[in-house]
Amino acid sequence: MDHKVVIGYAPTRRRIFSVEDALKYKKIIRDKLSELEIEFVDIEDINEEGLLRCAEDVEPVIEKFRAAKVDALFIPHCNFGSEHSCGKVARALNVPVLLWGPRDEAPLEDGSRLRDTQCGLFATGKVLRRMQVPFTYIPNCNVGDPQFEEGVRNFVAAANVVKEFRRARILQIATRPTDFWTMICNEGELLEKFGIQLFPITMVEFTERVKELAASKNEEVDKTVSLIHEKMKVCIPEEDVRKVAALKTAMKLFAVENGCNAVAIQCWDALQQALHMMPCCANALLTEEGIPVACETDIHGAVTSIMTMAAGMGKTPSFFVDWSVRHPSNPNGELLQHCGPWPLSLAKSTPVLGRPFAFPEHCPGSVSAEIKGGPISLFRFDGDNGEYGMLMGNAKGIEGPYTNGTYLWVEVPNWPKVESMIVKGPYVHHAVGIHGNLLPVMLEALTYIKGVRPDFYDEEQERKTRNFYFE
Repeated sequence: MDHKVVIGYAPTRRRIFSVEDALKYKKIIRDKLSELEIEFVDIEDINEEGLLRCAEDVEPVIEKFRAAKVDALFIPHCNFGSEHSCGKVARALNVPVLLWGPRDEAPLEDGSRLRDTQCGLFATGKVLRRMQVPFTYIPNCNVGDPQFEEGVRNFVAAANVVKEFRRARILQIATRPTDFWTMICNEGELLEKFGIQLFPITMVEFTERVKELAASKNEEVDKTVSLIHEKMKVCIPEEDVRKVAALKTAMKLFAVENGCNAVAIQCWDALQQALHMMPCCANALLTEEGIPVACETDIHGAVTSIMTMAAGMGKTPSFFVDWSVRHPSNPNGELLQHCGPWPLSLAKSTPVLGRPFAFPEHCPGSVSAEIKGGPISLFRFDGDNGEYGMLMGNAKGIEGPYTNGTYLWVEVPNWPKVESMIVKGPYVHHAVGIHGNLLPVMLEALTYIKGVRPDFYDEEQERKTRNFYFE
């Protein structure tokens, strides 16, 4: 993922209010976007003012933004604005829309007003609803207020989630493990409802390429071998280190060649029969590079990983987890773990490249490391019987006993509720974690993803998240 979001910047005005003030605020807002390092395309060449004013501006603005392939639309009201023009542009582009305007000054001494921006926001909001255009709204405030910056950054991250979700194409390496019925998904429904594509390859195709890469003098494999020795305590034979590097390189090549932004791999047990290897470390390395990998051919987990990593905007990687066992002494504590697919940069200390405890083959390739704690966001996109939701909530890292694999003990506000929501579904024991509070980003992204309901596991977190722009 490149986490590049291009905004269509379409400042708007109405003719009966001050042109001078509209032009002044167009520049102030533009400069603020540049200061925040937001990439945008403006409409300076559409007319002499560079403002969306009336019906004759609509088609040129639409054409320019389509040609630029903008990922989102920002229509700041520099005075009252042209609500019908805003609605037409927004509906035509079908991208996330940000509605906001700078706070009005006091009336002049003669009682006249220059902008009436707030009133225009009321009008445009109604038009967008009439045209069934979902949109994000930052309450009327000053450009320099923290609320504006927080709102814009949150919107850009949400737009990144929508962009990556809409282009989701998952490299599926083999079928799900035979006994893992929890990993059943409806490929046709994912395509029909959301446009999510799967690109399946067989384990034979995959392992043959791994063998070729391991036996060759491939530069990517060589670099990965060096990285493993630099970042890890290696407790497996050198020939197996090269196989790990070849596994990671093969997954990356298949993903890049076929335009995939995530991978779901049958990590057990066909791979062990074919290569006598575990893919955990390879999964960790590729996820670190921005192509998330889900274990056990978990397609819904791969979708969750795409959305979660996009929400993080590349500031920290996501990690694919099992909800596993309850904490031995904390009633709201739970173990998050897996056999080693978590990015190495998250580890508290040097990760160990070794063998898993849970599988009878004890093949090399797993990773052991406790990761850093702090605030964590946890997500799970899932569905059955034609209905889909996003389980979401915060947790915090806590102390707990040592265990194998990559792991973190966390505390949630009310564990019995989380447990019941997973058991009753449509969710399963897999989730995706990421450091920080990204609930506001994910909730805003779901505004634009029809057919996926937000499903919070804590009422207080839900209240705060839904009031992100208003508190």
